Amino acid sequence: MLTLHPNVQKLNIINFRKNNRCETSENKMEQKNFKRTTVTSALPYANGPVHIGHLAGVYVPADIYVRYLRLKGRDVLFVGGSDEHGVPVTIRAKKEGCTVQDVVDRYHGIIKKSFEDFGISFDVYSRTTSDIHHKFASDFFKKLYDDGKFIEQTSEQFYDEETKQFLTDRNIKGECPRCHAEGAYGDQCEKCGATLSPDELINPVNAINGNPLVKKATKHWYLPLNDYQQWLEKWILEDHTEWRSNVYGQCKSWLDSGLKPRAVTRDLDWGIPVPVEGADGKVLYVWFDAPIGYISNTKEICDANPEKYGNWEKWWKDEDTRLIHFIGKDNIVFHCIVFPAMLKAHGDYILPDNVPSNEFLNLEGNKISTSKNYAVWLNEYLEELPNRQDELRYVLTANAPETKDNDFTWADFQARCNNELVAVYGNFVNRALQLTQKYYDGIVPECGELTDTDKATLEEFVSIKDKVETLLEGFKFREAQKEAMNLARIGNKYIADEEPWKVIKTDPERVKTVIYISLQLTANLAIAFEPFLPFSSAKLRKMINMPDVNWEDLGNTNILPAGKQLGKPELLFSKIEDDVIKFQMDKLEATIKANAEANAEAKPVKETVSFDDFTKLDIRVATVLECERVPKMKKLLKFKLDDGTPKGRTIVSGISQWYEPEQLVGKQVLFIANLAPREFKNGLVSEGMILSAENWDGSIAVTTVEKQVKGGSQVC
Repeated sequence: MLTLHPNVQKLNIINFRKNNRCETSENKMEQKNFKRTTVTSALPYANGPVHIGHLAGVYVPADIYVRYLRLKGRDVLFVGGSDEHGVPVTIRAKKEGCTVQDVVDRYHGIIKKSFEDFGISFDVYSRTTSDIHHKFASDFFKKLYDDGKFIEQTSEQFYDEETKQFLTDRNIKGECPRCHAEGAYGDQCEKCGATLSPDELINPVNAINGNPLVKKATKHWYLPLNDYQQWLEKWILEDHTEWRSNVYGQCKSWLDSGLKPRAVTRDLDWGIPVPVEGADGKVLYVWFDAPIGYISNTKEICDANPEKYGNWEKWWKDEDTRLIHFIGKDNIVFHCIVFPAMLKAHGDYILPDNVPSNEFLNLEGNKISTSKNYAVWLNEYLEELPNRQDELRYVLTANAPETKDNDFTWADFQARCNNELVAVYGNFVNRALQLTQKYYDGIVPECGELTDTDKATLEEFVSIKDKVETLLEGFKFREAQKEAMNLARIGNKYIADEEPWKVIKTDPERVKTVIYISLQLTANLAIAFEPFLPFSSAKLRKMINMPDVNWEDLGNTNILPAGKQLGKPELLFSKIEDDVIKFQMDKLEATIKANAEANAEAKPVKETVSFDDFTKLDIRVATVLECERVPKMKKLLKFKLDDGTPKGRTIVSGISQWYEPEQLVGKQVLFIANLAPREFKNGLVSEGMILSAENWDGSIAVTTVEKQVKGGSQVC
């Protein structure tokens, strides 16, 4: 058995005492006597695959937190599922010409597999079309109905007289009253993110067919949120000041505006029928039905596996259980105001202790849009970049939109993968393991006398546990991952400074200590990254022959004892090549172009001019002799034209975005010959204008002639 150098033992003792003295979020949890944690993640609509915005906003943060709790040995249940009711799925079914059930069956399977492929470690991932959920949601509604918690109201709602249907919020489109974007939905504007009601839209129409709408009376049941206003103000604004500022701020805004009764039923033919008399043709509103899915899905897994999970009620009704909701910012109101009011009205349930909502993730500077197919879909990502789940998890966490919207770019993805995962984390691990293999046949060497450099390195990395832990407990996943990566930076600096490949020739005993410490750092990396990068951590643990992982070992300087045989070293990560990024960028550009063409309209005709005015323009044909870019003026191309004169003609045109210069040499183009010359700042003079056509999508094409004519020929 290895006897560590006294300094190493001392460092471990200091770290142990510091962790137990520090008043971290964990200690605060212990003061509340929480015995278990229920973690939920927003239920994605089963109307399409999931994309990187979903992953970054909800599922990776939730999975990091759950994996961390499990490593800590805490009792935790991770609940997810597909939201298969509501209007988005009916819109998709009409678009595809199939039944709604066909749509939800297909996309539930795609979504579930995507989550499994990316290591999102749900204990249960079910669906809101399950029999258990239908009964549970119906019973929940019926209890509130029987207890007199609802009010019945007849109101004027939008109605399509042609299809004879009341329209739900998502089935209505119009001009946003906030940013004035066209195509805002009746519940939200996708451009500015504003939460809306259909009555706020300017010129609302049926989103499916564009039909004009009328108002017609219909009866519904409402949850009077105004009755819970005072309670919610205290519960949120006084008792939960620790919530993220974006969550707290949005809740305060709603409360300051005064809460109003909110409908819990809808006129729709798809969903859970309202279980009371006189409710024919009405279903539970999706935002009443969906969050109940967290509870019904819990019941489903507990009933199926009671020995492992126990009774479902302990996860939702026991005051010793902590409830955490992971959601995106568009769901804040429903999870912080509407659902808690529902639970309060029922009376038997615990309330969320925290709702760590993220903001939105944009893609290459533009808003991700499911309807426009502008996204990086998870199922396609794994087809095009196989076995690179952790690379995406890492970059999405590094760019996590925790308090404000953030942007995903393929250039940043490549840079972070190559410059951080490969060059920092992977490089250190590869060095440490390859040197162990080379000098000691893959066996951990003895630790000798420590130098001041060794002590400083050990002191630096034993403190990482406390930092990462505190950040994870506070839901600061981006910073927590950054601290985990600092372990690799410490290791790289240490091994580069010590240069064991040189020292082995003069002081082989010293190299044993350097490699020993490097291997302890490597083992710590496997633990620290386990919640963030589960696939690469599993690969690394196999390489160092560490089948089990324990969070409490993080910061330990003797995880891999001397004499332990390690496995075969492999590269932990590989570089992302330029052609991979180009493929993805080309794919996005093709989507943008297709959307532009689909939505484009011809520009209105300009003001009428007389024939005499038109004949003043002298339009001629010229052959392009030379074409080149203009230095420091990236939009411009300079043309040398054969216009039929001995001198020729120079024209400058701003079309470099659409053509490479060599593409235009030899072409015959149309130009205005009698336009006044235009001088540019660099002294260049343009002697006319080349005529181009602007396509509906904004692209440019130069005009030409059907067959070759002499330069200078006049257009007539």
